[in-house]
Amino acid sequence: MALLLGLLIFSFVITAILLVPFINLLYKLKFTRQFQVTRDAFNRKTPIFDRFHQHKRGTPVGGGFLMIAIVSLLFFLLFPLAKYLGVSVTHVYPINAEVHVLFFTFLSFGLLGMYDDMMKFFHFDKSGFFGLRLRHKFLIQWILGLIIGLMLYINLGIDLLYIPFVSTLHLNWLYVPFAATVVVAFANAVNVTDGLDGLAGSVLMVALFAFWFLSASILDTPLSFFLALWLGSLIAFLYFNINPARLWLGDVGALAFGATFAVVGLLLGKVMALLIIGGIFVAEVLSSLLQLLSKRFRRKKLFPVSPLHLWLQLSGWEEPKIVSRATFASIMLAIFGVWLALI
Repeated sequence: MALLLGLLIFSFVITAILLVPFINLLYKLKFTRQFQVTRDAFNRKTPIFDRFHQHKRGTPVGGGFLMIAIVSLLFFLLFPLAKYLGVSVTHVYPINAEVHVLFFTFLSFGLLGMYDDMMKFFHFDKSGFFGLRLRHKFLIQWILGLIIGLMLYINLGIDLLYIPFVSTLHLNWLYVPFAATVVVAFANAVNVTDGLDGLAGSVLMVALFAFWFLSASILDTPLSFFLALWLGSLIAFLYFNINPARLWLGDVGALAFGATFAVVGLLLGKVMALLIIGGIFVAEVLSSLLQLLSKRFRRKKLFPVSPLHLWLQLSGWEEPKIVSRATFASIMLAIFGVWLALI
């Protein structure tokens, strides 16, 4: 455990040192958040969103890119040294297969998010360039999700769905589309939640600590190693992301972190705990999904506005109040989820 805490601290320090020059670089490149008139999935204007977020114009976007790079480099530099330093490396799955699925998810969804950020940066959204439209993004996400599901099913032999107090189900090949659904859902859930300063990062930090505890409890060294590095980098990022934010995750971070968060839950075999520990993300994406379905089939809104955090803003809640209460709620959800995973 001392090694893992040391890794978290080391990752935190490295990220903290690099963040300020990285933010300055983003300013020089003018890679900043730009608000003109935003539109929803049906290409309709979103005046309520614009009203609450126009003042954030000019905030650099792309913090997720730096964290992905740091975590990936530190893992592949330090993990091979573990056994030479006398660390007992224990694992639940074949190490190479587990590392491959983790980093395939981390990097592939990160690249997809970075591509989407770049499209906005170069204003290709106005030309309808491939990759920006919602259906194209979802198609690529589902292809990646199915590949991840196949890796989990074939390479790691995972096909179980444990339902607490009920039973354990063997899904066999149906596990592949099931895993893909979970991965795509959480990738978009974190992306939707990343709408207020510090919201997605704070909720994710609490949830990752819960998963870190669970990975340590089953003695999965590669997973614990990865989570320690991820947490250290995320905590450093949050220092610059809390209100008023100096840096945003961007799609590069939100999609990568959401998809990888889902894969960690699947590797731990605790899907129900995943849904509870990530309960804030679930609530956020469900509010958006229900709103979209209502607009599509009922031709009217189900809620005054979505997602949930924007509805709370419209109700009069200040941004720091929403983030702090979501974080406290996440702590209790994490405790409940860990308890559920351990029984």
